[in-house]
Amino acid sequence: MKEKIVAALGFLKIEGLYDLLEIPKERELGDYSLPCFALAKKLKKSPNDIAKEIAEKISKKGFDRVVASGGYVNFFFDKKELAEKVIKEINKKGEDYGKIMGKGKIMVEFSQPNTHKAFHVGHIRGTSLGESIARIAEFCGNKVVRANYSGDTGMHIAKWIWCYRKYHGKEKLKGDEKWFADIYVDAVKKLEKSPKIQEEVDEINRKLDSGVDKELNKLWKDTRKLSIKSWERIYRELNTRFDVHIFESEVEKEGREIVMEIVKRKIAKESEGAIIVDFNEHGRPDLGVLVLLRKDGTVLYGAKDLALAKNKLEKHKLDKSIYVIGKAQERYVYQIFEILKLMGMKGSEKNIYVPVNEVRFPWGKMASRSGDNIFYSDFRDNMIEIARKEIKKREASISEKGAQKRALAITISAMKYSMLKQDVNKNIIFDPKKEIKFDGDTGPYLLYSYARARNIIKKAGHKIDSNFEIYGIGDSEKKIVELMASFPEVVKEAEQKLSPSTIAHFSYDLAKAFNEFYHECPVIGSENEKFRLKLVDSFSQVLKNSLRLLGINTIAKM
Repeated sequence: MKEKIVAALGFLKIEGLYDLLEIPKERELGDYSLPCFALAKKLKKSPNDIAKEIAEKISKKGFDRVVASGGYVNFFFDKKELAEKVIKEINKKGEDYGKIMGKGKIMVEFSQPNTHKAFHVGHIRGTSLGESIARIAEFCGNKVVRANYSGDTGMHIAKWIWCYRKYHGKEKLKGDEKWFADIYVDAVKKLEKSPKIQEEVDEINRKLDSGVDKELNKLWKDTRKLSIKSWERIYRELNTRFDVHIFESEVEKEGREIVMEIVKRKIAKESEGAIIVDFNEHGRPDLGVLVLLRKDGTVLYGAKDLALAKNKLEKHKLDKSIYVIGKAQERYVYQIFEILKLMGMKGSEKNIYVPVNEVRFPWGKMASRSGDNIFYSDFRDNMIEIARKEIKKREASISEKGAQKRALAITISAMKYSMLKQDVNKNIIFDPKKEIKFDGDTGPYLLYSYARARNIIKKAGHKIDSNFEIYGIGDSEKKIVELMASFPEVVKEAEQKLSPSTIAHFSYDLAKAFNEFYHECPVIGSENEKFRLKLVDSFSQVLKNSLRLLGINTIAKM
C-alpha cells in the first residue's frame, strides 16, 4: 500500500516519502497519511497548501478517496481491491506474512534465574519479554542469539549451603526449584534473627571462592546441577530456549583480571581495602560508586558483568546486545555500560537496556526475599485449576488429561499476554481471576478467537477456495482487512521500539474486530460465503503469526 502511494506521488520528485507515510491513530482518518510538514521547506509552501495541491493532482485510481486535512494527505483505499490483495498475500506467505528483511546479529540476554533460589513470578515477565523480543527480531530477518546469565556463585550460594548443612542436611537433594527456594528463604530468615552468624556464611563464601574445600565444592556442584535442571520444564512451558547459557563462575576469573587492569588504568581504585569505581571522578556523579571487589578479595557482580560484556561483544560480533533486566537494577546496568565506555571497549555503544518492572498483585507487592515470594510452579498450578474448571463447565465429557493439557496452554497465554501487553516501564497489577477469563483483554480471549475461527472453517466442510468474488464489503469486514494489512508495519514498529506490547495490542484489536464480524455477518450459506470463509481463514493465520511473536501457542479448541 505504501509503495502504491509513493508511485502515485511520483510527480513530487522527492525522495524519502515512503518513510514519511504513517498509519493514522484514528482509522476513520484514512488507511495512510502523509504529513506535509517535512516538505514545506523544500517546496517553499505551507503544509496546508502542499496537502491541498497533492489531493487535487494525485491520480485517484486505486484509491477510494484522497483527502487533504490540516497539513496531512489522507489516503483511503478501495476496500474490495485492498481485501483481494491482502488476502492473496496472506494466502501466499502463510506463516511468513508480516516478515521483514533484515541482516543484523543480535544477542538478547534475559530470564537470569540464580541457582539455589526461586524461579518466581517476576522471572515470568522477564522471560516472556526477552523471548518475544528475540522472536520479533528473528521475524525481521535478524540472526538472534538467546543468552541466559545466571548467578551460581556468591553470597546467596553461601547462605543456601550454610543453611542446608546446618538445618536440612538429612534431606535428600531434589531437582525442585521450590525446594531450593524454601531453603534459601529459611537461610535469610535465620540470618535476620541472628546477624552474628553471618560470619559462618562469610567463611563458606571464602572457601567456595578459593575452591580449597573439596567436600564443600562437591556439594555446590551437585546442587548447582539439580537447580539448573529444575528450570528445563519451566522453559518448555514458557516456550523459550537458549543458545548460550553463561554462569557467573565461568566469568569470575576474567572479571578479577579486568578489575586489576582498570585499577592500573586509573578507572578503578582501592578504597578501604575494596576496589571501587567512583563515577564522580569520571564526570558522572549520577552513577555514584560501584564496588567491584570486596576487601576480602571476593569478586562482586560488577566485575563478572564486565567480563560477560567483553565475552559477548568479542566472541559473538554483535550488532546489538540487548539486556532484559529488572528496573530495580537500572543504575547498576548503566554503571556497567559506563565502565565499558571508559575502558574503550569496542562495540560498547551497541549495548541496549530494556527494563523489566515489577509484577504486583491486588493484595500488594511480591516480596523477593521472603516467604511471601510467589513461586512459578505454585502460581501456574493455581491458574491451571481456574482454567480447568472453566473448561469442564464448557465440555463436561473432556478427559482429565485433555483438560489439564488445554488448561496449561490457556494459563501460559494468560500469564504471557498480561505481562507483554503492558509497557515495559510500567508495573503490572496481575489479578489471576481476571487474566484467565475467556473474554476481555486477555490471552485466553485471543486463543478463543482463534479457535472460533478455525471452528467456522471446520464446519464449512470443504477446501477454502482461493478464487472468490466480493459482493459488497461491510464495515466489520473492512476493519479486519485494514488491520491485517497493517501487520507488517506493526511488526516493524515493534522491532524498532523493542516493544512486544505493540504486537499484543494489535492481537487484541484484531481478535476484537473478528468477534464483531462474527456476531454481525453470517459466513456459511451467505451470498459472500467464499470471501468470508477466506477472510476468516486469513484472520486466523495473521492472529496465529502475531501470537507466535508473543511466544503464545494457539489451540484448536477451548
